[in-house]
Amino acid sequence: MTLVSLPHQAQHPPLPRHMIVCGDDALAERLGAELRDLYRAQVTIVVPPMRVAAEPQVGNGGRVRAAALLSRLQAAMNRAVPSPTASPAGEPPRVMEAALLDEETLTEAGVAEADALALVHDDDETNIRAALAARRLNPRLRLVIRLYDRRLGQHLAQLLDQAAALASPGLDPETLDTSTTVLSDADTAAPALAGTAVAGTSKVIQADGLLLRAVERNPPGRGTVARTGLCTLALLSATTNDPAGAEGSDSSGQDGPLLLPDDRTVGAATGRGTVVLDTVAPAGPALPPRRLTARGLPLGSLFSRRLRWSLAGLAVCVLGLALATWATTERHPLGAAYITLLDLFAIDDPAIGEPAARQILQLLTGLAGLLLLPVLLAAVLEALGTFRTATALRRPPRGLSGHVVLLGLGKVGTRVLARLHELGIPVVCVEENPDARGIPLARRLHVPTILGDVRDEGVLEAAKVQRAHALLALTSHDTTNLEAALYARSVKPNLRVSLRLYDDAFATAVYRTLRAAHPRALTRSRSVTTLAAPAFAGAMMGRQILGAIPVERRVLLFAVLDVAGHSPLEGRTIAESFRPGSWRVIAVDSTAPGERRPDLAASPQEDSPAAPPGLIWDLHPGYVLRPTDRVVLAATRHGLAELLASQSDTRATR
Repeated sequence: MTLVSLPHQAQHPPLPRHMIVCGDDALAERLGAELRDLYRAQVTIVVPPMRVAAEPQVGNGGRVRAAALLSRLQAAMNRAVPSPTASPAGEPPRVMEAALLDEETLTEAGVAEADALALVHDDDETNIRAALAARRLNPRLRLVIRLYDRRLGQHLAQLLDQAAALASPGLDPETLDTSTTVLSDADTAAPALAGTAVAGTSKVIQADGLLLRAVERNPPGRGTVARTGLCTLALLSATTNDPAGAEGSDSSGQDGPLLLPDDRTVGAATGRGTVVLDTVAPAGPALPPRRLTARGLPLGSLFSRRLRWSLAGLAVCVLGLALATWATTERHPLGAAYITLLDLFAIDDPAIGEPAARQILQLLTGLAGLLLLPVLLAAVLEALGTFRTATALRRPPRGLSGHVVLLGLGKVGTRVLARLHELGIPVVCVEENPDARGIPLARRLHVPTILGDVRDEGVLEAAKVQRAHALLALTSHDTTNLEAALYARSVKPNLRVSLRLYDDAFATAVYRTLRAAHPRALTRSRSVTTLAAPAFAGAMMGRQILGAIPVERRVLLFAVLDVAGHSPLEGRTIAESFRPGSWRVIAVDSTAPGERRPDLAASPQEDSPAAPPGLIWDLHPGYVLRPTDRVVLAATRHGLAELLASQSDTRATR
């Protein structure tokens, strides 16, 4: 595919930016590379020191991980030898070691003059402390914080933005380019991970008030345009039908996926599937966790089936005896029922001297009362046992099949479990740690859960993987995920498998091998950091990122931009603004600038209850984009970086 350049397109390098990334895991490394390679920014990465990681302590897995991160960053610096005339993009990142993210450390990192700061430590408290200190040192700093608790993140963002506004009362709000963005890597990756495990489930981006669905379509025929949705987002890899083919790559070869192609390219493609934007709809507010389950235990869970049949049989017998008493005596129906109950509980006087029918009925009723006592005792014992085990984890039902086996209930696994439960998909979880983050959610949702190591014999069999529809291996260890996937494939060769793997080269090799060995089974390898890093980088550049959709091993971003200052968009029609392979405008905000919701990622109920959605998705190709417009566009990582560069050039010329 040939990229078409728009006329009068600015191609100058952007103004240098100083970005600071503080983290202790792979996300910090990915984010630093994203900022340096795509946005040509000067990056400072602050990581825990290696000597702290080497201390012999129990449970220091996070510190050992930080040491590995520091070693990789130092190796990258040693390999990169910039020339005296190198641009800022060619300079390796500056790496700092710091045990604490206090004001002294942030000052040494240059937070007073920095444009943005990303706090991506795996510990929420560490990120919050550093964010408060950074806001005091530089009120104009753009903050991007990684937090798992979404409600806490909303309150923290409001607090920090308010503190920035009060600290700079004399500055123009347009000049004060400051904001606080709270993101979660688990929320970013969960829709894609859940979608890869379920047949027919769309790739989904959910940002409270906005729901985007991207669906894979069958390969189109020659001369036809596969535009069944609002637009075509991508052409899948040409090696899709090749068992030994790689699942795409970040390279731009002919065999890789083509992101944001034009209609002519889609129509000329044969044997290649497409990814189309199929549904755009507002999403309702998330339900509280307690509303995801029933308010009480159902009768079927409280009493066993045999006990229910016994109680029903005794009730029928008592009803028959009451009718017989009414028929053989001249009593009122209510009186006959009352006499029958007295005989049932052995409270009535013996029927001496009364007719034989009355005496026989009394004996039969007494016998029914004797049978009722053990049944009532069994009901009480079963009810007590049910209530005692109501808070315990459920075991997989005996006849369960067609479910998804989810390995790992950490941060990512918990979000994926919640998403699968919302979709109504049966899930069986496997977790080694009984105190894992997702165990309370699994207990509250009554999801069957197996406590044990997936590498132990019999654990996957207990999860009934031989009857499962898909396997999601989301533990934090690549080798554990791979071992579980290989064993599951040996039990069920056609099982759908989705692996969480960190290293791209390792993931590609695993994908190709599994696909060659099992060509009829779906295999996917996903990296949480690969999905999350573009969203964090876009937020650091001041762009509102709604989410990311994986297309094989590449990522397509959905961002919100103001048209003003972007020369490739301002004053151009929708058709002219489309850059194949880079970006495409998919929606325009029709509301007036003063009435717009400030955050499209927030639900309308939280942001502005009275403001209806103002996004127009069915765009006319001849509509001219005005400087006051705000648009939602789909862009590649390079395309979004190029748009930001054009905005920097416009500001520089002014």
